[in-house]
Amino acid sequence: MAPIRLKDIAGKTEKFARGHRLCPGCGAAITVRQVMLAVGDRPVVVATATGCMEIGTSLFPHTSWRVPWIHTNFPNAASTISGVEAMYRAKRKKGEVSKKIKFIAFGGDGGTYDIGFQALSGAAERGHDFVYICLNNEGYMNTGGQRSSATPMGADTTTSPSGKVLPGKIQWRKDMVRVMAEHGIYAAQACPSKWMDLMRKVEKALEIDGPAYIDVLIPCPTGWKDDPSQSLVTVQKAVDSCYWPLYEIEGYKIKLNYKPKEKIPITEWFRSQGRFQHLLKPEYKDLVAKIQAEVDRRWERLLKDAGEA
Repeated sequence: MAPIRLKDIAGKTEKFARGHRLCPGCGAAITVRQVMLAVGDRPVVVATATGCMEIGTSLFPHTSWRVPWIHTNFPNAASTISGVEAMYRAKRKKGEVSKKIKFIAFGGDGGTYDIGFQALSGAAERGHDFVYICLNNEGYMNTGGQRSSATPMGADTTTSPSGKVLPGKIQWRKDMVRVMAEHGIYAAQACPSKWMDLMRKVEKALEIDGPAYIDVLIPCPTGWKDDPSQSLVTVQKAVDSCYWPLYEIEGYKIKLNYKPKEKIPITEWFRSQGRFQHLLKPEYKDLVAKIQAEVDRRWERLLKDAGEA
C-alpha cells in the first residue's frame, strides 16, 4: 500500500466538516477527521453510537457529516451498521444497488468495551463487511467521567475516585485489540498523534472484505484533565512509554508499527494529566512500580509475539 502524502489529501472537500461543538483539543474530532480523510472518494455509510461525537456533531438542524450518517443507541453501533450492511448485500444481489459501498461504525470505549461488546462480537463473528473504530478516551466521558474497562489502573474517575479508600481504578484495562483479533479479523491499535499510521490502517481496513477493528487512544481534556493545546503531545507519551503500542494483527500474526527510540517511564505520561496526579505522591510509589512492571511485561510480550524481541 502506497504511503499517504499530505499533498494527496490537502485541499480536498472533507467528509467531516468543521463547525462541530466538540471541546478544544478533543481527540475524537481529530481522529474522525483523519479517518474520513483516509476514506477518500469511497462511498461510505457511517453509524455513530450515542456519546460526545453524536452530541457534538449533529445538534439539529446542523450536522458535520457530509456522508449518510446514522445515530444509534449507546450499545448498538455495531448491530446497526451490520444491519445496514446486510440490507446493502441483499439489494446488491437483487441488482438494486451497483456501486461498492463501505460501512464504518464509531463508538466510545464504554459503548465498545462494555455495554456494546455483545453487539460488536456478534457482528464480527457473523462476518459483516464493516470497519469498527473505537474512540477510546478511557472512560464514560460524555456522562460524567465514570470508569470503563478501558480505564487504566490508578486513574481517578467519578466512580473510582482516588482517596483514603481507593488509589483510583484498581483493575487493569482490557486488552481489546487482542480480544477482537481472536475473532479471526483484522485488528489494530492506533493514535492520532501518529496520523499516517492511523490513516494507513483505516485504508487497509476498508480494503478488507469482512470485519475490521481499530482501537484509537484519543485525548479527552475534560476527563484526562490535561492541557487542550497539548492533546497530541499528551497522547504521544502513552505511545512512547509503551503503554499504548502501535501494532496490528492480521491472520493472527502480529506486526509492530512503531518502536520508540527511547522508551520513557510511565510517570512521564502520568505527569501530563490531572487524573494521575495522586500517583506522583510518595505513598503511591509501590502502585506506580506495579503499573510500570505490567506495562513492561505487556511490551516485552508484544515484542516477542511480533518477532522483535
